[in-house]
Amino acid sequence: AQIVESGGNLVQPGGSLRLSCVVSGNLVSIYGTNWYRRAPGKERERVASITTGGTTVYADSVKGRFTISTDNAKNTVYLQMDALQSADTAVYYCNTPEGINRNYWGQGTQVTVSA
Repeated sequence: AQIVESGGNLVQPGGSLRLSCVVSGNLVSIYGTNWYRRAPGKERERVASITTGGTTVYADSVKGRFTISTDNAKNTVYLQMDALQSADTAVYYCNTPEGINRNYWGQGTQVTVSA
């Protein structure tokens, strides 16, 4: 069982990236999946959530710019990030309630927004 994030990169302000998260084994959730980020010197924050029913919730800081989606057949969750800002620079993680209950986190993927 593991969670593997990918897709992070260096991008200019105003640019876009799509992050992917593959969840396997007993970390696959019956509830939903969340994307989090941890910026340098800051606590980890949840930025987007999606339930297995497809309901989405976004942090105010990313609302209207980020879109979370899933491909259930592939156990993959995506985070489309548009209009990126320097404040979005962080390591991005995804996790499920099952993963958090087990104190499991993947390695994350680095997003750097800089000119």
